[in-house]
Amino acid sequence: MHYVVVFALLPACILVAQAASFYSAPEGSEPTYSFSSPVGSGSGSSYVLSGEGRITAVRVWENYNNYIYGIQIRHGFTWSSVAGYSYGTPQEIELRENEAIIQISGKYAHYLRSLIFTTNQGRTLYAGQPYGHSFNMYPEHPQAELLFVSGRYHGALTAIAAHWGTPGSFISNSTRH
Repeated sequence: MHYVVVFALLPACILVAQAASFYSAPEGSEPTYSFSSPVGSGSGSSYVLSGEGRITAVRVWENYNNYIYGIQIRHGFTWSSVAGYSYGTPQEIELRENEAIIQISGKYAHYLRSLIFTTNQGRTLYAGQPYGHSFNMYPEHPQAELLFVSGRYHGALTAIAAHWGTPGSFISNSTRH
């Protein structure tokens, strides 16, 4: 049984490691990257919702009294693909200037049952129903914010993980000399 779990989570861990190695703190500064481990059953296909620039909006599709169908994130003016699927009208939050997501919490059973995104200005996006095990994700560094999310889906979302950091202080490996 343990081997099944290891091999099921291995592709997601590889994607996370590749995404994390894309960022590097400038010389002389303390790295601000941190990772909130995935919650949920973790079955199905893996996803990573990332982009260039700061997160400017989040959409979440829910099934009333059931679970989270899908999620989509906008970086700058560009929307990511949808993880899971989009069905019905999404719950959405568009971030204001200098606003950032600093916490993700919610509930899960096999599927994610609810998601709550909280910003540094005290606003929240709430989707789903409060049923199952609770989770709470936040950055390890006070100046960090949500950079991107990853996880797994099998129809609806079965897992989510958060990746935190300071977007302006990171440079890509391809631009380093």
